[in-house]
Amino acid sequence: MQGTGPSGSIETRASWAVAMAAVAILSFAFGAPLIVVIALKPVAADLGAERAVPALASSLAFLGAGAGGILMGWLSGRIGMRAVAMIGAVMVGAGLVLASGGTDWQLLLGYGVFVGLLGNGALFPPMLAYVSRWFDRRRGTALALVSSGQYVAGVLWPVLFERAVALWGWQATMRGFAVVVLAGVLPIAALVLRPAPVPPASTGTRSGEAAPGAPVLGLPPNLAMAIMGCGIFLCCVPMAMPAAHLVAFCTDLGIAAQQGALMVSVLLVAAFLARQAWGWVADRIGGLQSVLAGNIAQVVGMSLFLVTQDEAGLFVVAAIYGMGFSGIIPSWMLAVRQLFPAGEASWRMPCVLFPGLAGMAFGAWLAGWMYDRFGNYAVAWEVGIALNVVQVALVATLLWRHLRHRPRMAGAVAA
Repeated sequence: MQGTGPSGSIETRASWAVAMAAVAILSFAFGAPLIVVIALKPVAADLGAERAVPALASSLAFLGAGAGGILMGWLSGRIGMRAVAMIGAVMVGAGLVLASGGTDWQLLLGYGVFVGLLGNGALFPPMLAYVSRWFDRRRGTALALVSSGQYVAGVLWPVLFERAVALWGWQATMRGFAVVVLAGVLPIAALVLRPAPVPPASTGTRSGEAAPGAPVLGLPPNLAMAIMGCGIFLCCVPMAMPAAHLVAFCTDLGIAAQQGALMVSVLLVAAFLARQAWGWVADRIGGLQSVLAGNIAQVVGMSLFLVTQDEAGLFVVAAIYGMGFSGIIPSWMLAVRQLFPAGEASWRMPCVLFPGLAGMAFGAWLAGWMYDRFGNYAVAWEVGIALNVVQVALVATLLWRHLRHRPRMAGAVAA
């Protein structure tokens, strides 16, 4: 059994070591889908396909990660996060090799089943639930840090991928990165990941976590979870659009692909830095409150993409957009941990995250499909903004129910 920190807290230096290891693992895992984002136009050209095909590969990677997270979250509860993470690394590598084969079906199968379902599905949703069990006082901050692994990937890899694709082609880039993933993830998982500490018996009562079977937001727990799943889907559809198509969007405007790749890095650097601030905020105001604030910021960012066309302006908009949307996903995960019993986190967190990743998948594909039909990205941005406005209204309703029922729940706990 692990030791405890100050005042009986389960947080120790080991907690932060595990969190940093998770960030490192995800920074490798989330590099794989970025290859398709950076090389979207060359992939489509070499396959003789529309842009919707490589966009679909990116979408399937997110969708597979969400579905795989439920399966792999269950598996991690039985064989441990270390073994599941190592399996995930091998699957990501295998998926990249398969996707580099040069046909549509290899690209889609490699990304959908191996990189997504069995790869990132083992490395992202279960990792969030695993790390959340190492923290009780600064859980929002920790979840924000860990989920920033995808932004670290966005900082490290896009410019390198753009140069590699230009020099050696997208297929060689995929095969080379498969080796990088294996070399990076396997040692970290083997050396750092271990069973999470068991909290003292008093911790759950002191933190005010819900009792099993208790109403959530005044609703049956599974109904509340389903509504939260709808909310995270609606916010993630527009979230994926600029990130997945920014390089192609820039080249359509006459901006070099190298500058577009750099713009992706700027977006994700801003997102990484802002996500840490969002985690600090979420620990103080609550998960649902942070979700609402983040979605309002995302609406503003999407609107700016719709009205900005010049290179300098797009660099600024990319940074603003990254700062705005970056806190939404960890805030949703914190809301799940705050509203549902701790013992249900290993399956409820992946279940709520799944429609979010499905929304990312749908949004990336939808933007590509709309471009193929309308010849520009403006319609996609407009649809994304509309969905985001609906989601703001839904989260505001959930927050109203939370504030309305919180005194009643507090009274029940006191009784």
